[in-house]
Amino acid sequence: MFRLIFLFVILGAGLFVGTQYSGQQGYVLVSIANTTIEMSVTTLVIFLIATLAALFALEYLVKKMLYASSATWNYFSVRKMRHSRRLTNEGLIKLIEGDFKTAEKKVTRWANYHDMPVVCYLIASEAAIGLGDNKKADHYLELAGKQPGSTLAVELTRAKQQVREANYAGALETLHLLKGQHPNNVVIVNLLKQVYVELKQWQPLIDLTPQLGKLGLISEQDQQTLIQRAQCGLLADVAENKGSEGLISHWNSLPRKLKQDAHLVECFVKQLIARNADHEAFTVIKETVKKHPNSTLITLLPEMKLSDTHPSKLLLEEMVRKDANNAEAHSALAQLQMRNEQWQEAQQHLEKALSVRSNVSDYAYLADVLEKQNLNKAAQEVSKKALSIIQS
Repeated sequence: MFRLIFLFVILGAGLFVGTQYSGQQGYVLVSIANTTIEMSVTTLVIFLIATLAALFALEYLVKKMLYASSATWNYFSVRKMRHSRRLTNEGLIKLIEGDFKTAEKKVTRWANYHDMPVVCYLIASEAAIGLGDNKKADHYLELAGKQPGSTLAVELTRAKQQVREANYAGALETLHLLKGQHPNNVVIVNLLKQVYVELKQWQPLIDLTPQLGKLGLISEQDQQTLIQRAQCGLLADVAENKGSEGLISHWNSLPRKLKQDAHLVECFVKQLIARNADHEAFTVIKETVKKHPNSTLITLLPEMKLSDTHPSKLLLEEMVRKDANNAEAHSALAQLQMRNEQWQEAQQHLEKALSVRSNVSDYAYLADVLEKQNLNKAAQEVSKKALSIIQS
């Protein structure tokens, strides 16, 4: 537009000057080396205007040609990109359907023309895992990693694949690197929880639990359950590595709130029994039962190898006197009496326990006690009852 206005201005000025100086052509001489060119001023002006018009026209034609070439190139590029997107979408559907071979073929065929090739390579990697080709899966992850801004997506995919393949050590290494760069990423934190559980790394799991709750990945109830599991696992590790003395020392170092947790107390007692610290275990049970009469810890009393079972019997007898319907106390007392071949007393306590609640183990104990008293028919009836409970 500017050029056209400029030409019209020049033409207008030429016409004006031409009318003003008509009949006065003037004279122009141009000398270059041995060549001279003579013309009138009017001819020079017309020549200049024609030259400018020709240059403008040439510029217009060149731009049109370049635009047409660019438009053609863009058309084919956009067409290839759209085709690549369509194949990627189809490949994703095939991956979900479990047709891993077709999925891999579709997403990699035109991956170079996709506007986000990393998507194609990540899907291809997942398809390769589905085909059981870990080497090819790593190759696709390597290609995806070469794309700009793909590090987090690629490494998360790698970690997920390592977890699925039960390569927890490799997953832990990958996730630790990511955790340092993205400390509050919910996917990383959730995967770390799973890996810590599988590797039985209880202390890191305990340290991670508050963040799991803060990020809303687990409920308050699940958080408490997870802490109980981790603390029990930690008790087992300490018992295995440091023995009963180290276990007791570790227990004493725990916060008071944890030591009042019935589940953890039971874990502690079981570890003491497993390490032949039965007297220490009995002391813990006795102190706990005084505070919590309904504690199920008393079910562990018959498992203990105490040199003198009399204190255990006294404890259980005191409990059944205070609560005649304490089925666990009756059952535990019966098992201790069976050791001393007090069959009739054991029978009475087992029958009382079973009158309160049904229990397969107690039915088995009762059948054994009845056989010891030559009450075979009654023992068979009890055995049938126990079998029916198992089958149901």
